[in-house]
Amino acid sequence: MNDDDPVLDDPVGQSLGGRHAHLARRLGRAATYLTDVATFSTVSPDPDEEDWADLAKLLGPGAFADMFNCPAVPPASWEPVFSLAGRQLIWPGDGRSDRPGTGPGTGLVELGADDVPEMLDLVARTEPGPFWPRTHELGTYLGVRVDGTLVAMAGERLRPPGWTEISAVCTAPDARGQGHAAHLLDALAARIVARGERPFLHVAETNTGAIALYERLGCKTRKQVTFRGFRTP
Repeated sequence: MNDDDPVLDDPVGQSLGGRHAHLARRLGRAATYLTDVATFSTVSPDPDEEDWADLAKLLGPGAFADMFNCPAVPPASWEPVFSLAGRQLIWPGDGRSDRPGTGPGTGLVELGADDVPEMLDLVARTEPGPFWPRTHELGTYLGVRVDGTLVAMAGERLRPPGWTEISAVCTAPDARGQGHAAHLLDALAARIVARGERPFLHVAETNTGAIALYERLGCKTRKQVTFRGFRTP
């Protein structure tokens, strides 16, 4: 797998057609995730009017369509909701870290359905990006607890062939500066590499703190992207 792997140009479509097929809703060449898992949607690489019509039928009238970094723009009847500059980053080398005390199982807990209320509360306070009641079903989510309270987490989101995206990296304001994010990133990267895949990430250009952290950890920008959202007619 090299950094120019074309599956990374359509991570949503590649995930919904592969590892996340069991979490997909489909109509023709349009697809989206199940409700409460994710809002990401996709059409064919070269969509026509029928593809957009199928996606509109899947989502329903006046529904939100998160097109992620899809370069195709829907018809004029779709209302723009947001457009945000971002970048896609690749985790360095083989994903192994030489920082002490990192890796799977070192002071971290695996999060699941029982932890969803706390995960949603942490996301609401830190705003790392979209996260819903069933988002944890996309992959493994790890957390840091201090005196029983969840103070940091990160997990696996998009899963194009050979790759896994690390996402929802967040730390409670009163627990920042203690290395929790780097610890979580290292542990997740180690798990991903151990199963023969490579980690990658997405970040908004406005999130300068996250970009600085990822670059300190050795991540390299693969490409600039634009995240877009629309509302169906």
